[in-house]
This record gives sequence, structure tokens and C-alpha cells, in this order.
Amino acid sequence: MALVVICGQPCSGKSTAALFLAEALKESESKQTVRIIDESSFHLDRNQSYANMTAEKNLRGVLRSEVDRSVSKDNIIIVDSLNSIKGYRYELWCLARGAGIRYCVLYCDAEETHCRKWNEERREKGEAAYDAEIFEDLVRRFERPDRRNRWDSPLFELWPHKDGIEKSSAAVSDAVSYLKKKVDSKTQDVKILQPTIATQSVRFSEANSLYELDRATQEVTNAIVEAQSQALGGPINGVSLGQGLPTINISRSVGLPELRRLRRTFIKLTGQTSLSGPPPPSDADSAKRMFVDYLNRELGAT
Repeated sequence: MALVVICGQPCSGKSTAALFLAEALKESESKQTVRIIDESSFHLDRNQSYANMTAEKNLRGVLRSEVDRSVSKDNIIIVDSLNSIKGYRYELWCLARGAGIRYCVLYCDAEETHCRKWNEERREKGEAAYDAEIFEDLVRRFERPDRRNRWDSPLFELWPHKDGIEKSSAAVSDAVSYLKKKVDSKTQDVKILQPTIATQSVRFSEANSLYELDRATQEVTNAIVEAQSQALGGPINGVSLGQGLPTINISRSVGLPELRRLRRTFIKLTGQTSLSGPPPPSDADSAKRMFVDYLNRELGAT
């Protein structure tokens, strides 16, 4: 039904705003399920998640993947994170458009000095806080939303250091009104994003890629199990999967449960990487090549 992106500097009151918005939506006799997706949903530590660009990229991938699985015309998803990069907000906007739902941004506009003070107060209280170096880096790289951009509109703004954040805050009330307003032929101020051929094609392509990835990794797993049965549990070296593909070299016996775990991990990592990088392999040979390389690194001789 809708995707709401919470945006703001670190320690600007985003989680408070997300909770109040969720409560206000539930009290408005909403028939839709309201759900908040944030780092804590996955038990992720904020400092570890933003320790370097790789960790931050993985975090965005995890959140985006969960949003992609969750958005529908029957629920309201609130993404409570920094969402500080405009390119990432654009990706979320594309997910909403692909699902054919409403979209808006709730922005906690707080000055850096106030956010820095609130972060220090949290640390002194023993609450979750950012390390000083990470905080300064996030503040420096923050890209302020601009209502002129499609992916930042409509934009509802809160000023936590001036007015605080309440369930009755004007921005929260306006967002609830926008999300709950009935749409008919006369409605002008509510926009339901419409899927395009491009977004539908992307989803179809991703589905094909995941299918090929699943099938190819299963074939590799079956080949390893067969080779190990012939080797009577000993190491297997030089097992070929076909012309142009790397050989499998495993230094020890690997049980089926461990192979399944490695396969699940590989598929998950490949999917997360594709969110902000290249897409997953679209053909079986490419998928097999990547999976064999991964297994040889994880299980090969040291």
C-alpha cells in the first residue's frame, strides 16, 4: 500500500519518528499491516554496520532486499535507517514504483551540533551510540533530501531540535493523512506510483538470475556429493564440471549439511552484492564458476 522512507542525520530522532508514525497509522483504523524495517530487525550493530564502505554497502543491501520482499498493496512499510544517500533513496523509490504503491519521505531535519550532542548523551547513558569517527564521517557524507526529486517527494519535514517529535507533530499527521487518503478520479494530491515496463523487466530478469543461480549451485553440490561417494570420503581434486569451468578441489570430506549451508550463504552473498553492484549471474555456467571458486576458497587446501 505504501513505502515510507525515514531520512536524517545520525541521532536526529529517526527511530522516534518511525515509532510515532507507526502508532499514528495503527490508531487511524488502518486495515493495512504497518511494519518498521531497521538495523535492529537484523540485530546489526550500528558501528560495525558503518565501520567501512563494504559493511555499509552490505547493510543497505540487506535492508533493500527486505523491503523488496515486504512491499505490497496490503501493508505499509517504514524504512528506519539513515537513508542518507540519494542514489539509495532512488533505489527504494524504484521498489515502490515496481510494486505500484504510494511513497513518501519523512525527514528529521536536525542541525549537526544537536545530533552530535544527542549522540554523546546516549554514549554517556550507556545507550547505543555512534563512535565519534563514524559519526563525523556519516555527517559529512549526508545528502539532504530535495522535494524536487521524485525519490524525495512528497517530503514531510520534522525539526526535532526546535519542536521535538510527537505523535501529534504536523509532519507525522500530514504523512498519515497522505498515506490514508482515499484515491479516486478527483484526487490530485496523492500519487500512486505506477510500474513501468523497465521495472517489470528488471524484476523478471532478477527472477531468472535467481533461478539460474539456485539450479546451478544445486548441480555443483550434487557433483561434489557424487565425487565424494566415489572417493570413499577422501579429498577430491580435479573434479570437472564441464569445458571452460574451474575444477573442484576440496581438501577434506564435507558433509551434505555443510554443503547446504555454504550454498545458502553463497546465494545470499551474491544477492546482496547485486543490490548495489553487478546483477547475479544470468546463465548457469557463470553461476557454477562463481560457486566453485567460492567453495575452493572456503574448503580448499591451506
